[in-house]
Amino acid sequence: MILVTLGTQSFPFDRLLRGLEGVDEELVVQGGGSTFRPAGATWFDYLDYPELLEHVRRARVVVSHAGVGSVMTVVAEGKRPVVVPRLRAYGEAVDDHQLPFARRLAAAGLVALVEDPAELPAALVETPSPPGSLAGEGGIVADLRAYLLEVAEAT
Repeated sequence: MILVTLGTQSFPFDRLLRGLEGVDEELVVQGGGSTFRPAGATWFDYLDYPELLEHVRRARVVVSHAGVGSVMTVVAEGKRPVVVPRLRAYGEAVDDHQLPFARRLAAAGLVALVEDPAELPAALVETPSPPGSLAGEGGIVADLRAYLLEVAEAT
């Protein structure tokens, strides 16, 4: 089963969902404000956190937007999510903050990054290997600290 979780934002992310068309595997979608529904998918607007965790644990692969909460939930369950950042140009977010965040996480080995949703079917063929370290100066803590400092200096 492939779980798609798009967070709790009201912004639609139909571009990601269209990239799943033709995927021949059970799809469970927590789609938030999205309006496009992949054929045959089990659809939830929103899931309570315990329900979301249950689906994450059952999923072979989790596809997510690059929201901090969604990504960290999946990674904390020992899975490497396939992440597609929301982009402002498509009306999916107020800015492009998810793009550098997703690239940083991909460089740290925590996510499999897909920037073009048309590439999703190929990315879903294999189950992504477990993520890298979550703790310590060599893991996500140091990486996020460096990213936040970089963003703060740029503003």
